[in-house]
Amino acid sequence: MIMHAVVEGDQVAFAALYDRYVELVYSTCLRILAEPAPAEDATQEIFVRLWRKPESFVPERGRFLSWLMSVARNRAVDELRARGRRRRREAVPEDDQDLLATIAADGDDPEQRAQVHEEQLLVRKALTGLPVEQRRALELAYFGGLTQQEIAVRLDEPLGTVKTRVRLGMQKLRRALQDRV
Repeated sequence: MIMHAVVEGDQVAFAALYDRYVELVYSTCLRILAEPAPAEDATQEIFVRLWRKPESFVPERGRFLSWLMSVARNRAVDELRARGRRRRREAVPEDDQDLLATIAADGDDPEQRAQVHEEQLLVRKALTGLPVEQRRALELAYFGGLTQQEIAVRLDEPLGTVKTRVRLGMQKLRRALQDRV
């Protein structure tokens, strides 16, 4: 596995890993952040951290690609939350629909836009199959960048209820999208 070589400090292996996954990591960050510059910064940070601390990937816990996409999503959501905090300090409110529209905006690459659009349609269709409460909790968490605690406050629901809705919604989405995405 290429990660074993990266853990050993093999620069050629890291370059190959970077070449293989940089576009995927970037597109994931871009979908969440909706702006090229922050997505590029997040992508660079992810790969710098991977080079500096490759042992953070533990093969026994799952596939490398799943782990890398999780890292990319988490880093982009962290940046999105930081933006939200900056906006709140600057007193520029933004409602959920504006945020969802911003996140859905794609880059200029037509092939990438087509692929992202197809994936968005699949996810949207799967989301519409969820109960409203589960769908709303997932949208706020994944597209709005809110923590489960923040969702509980916003929806005026107990934290345990929000956690259950997110977990059940994710399980249903996983089953619905298992062979498609």
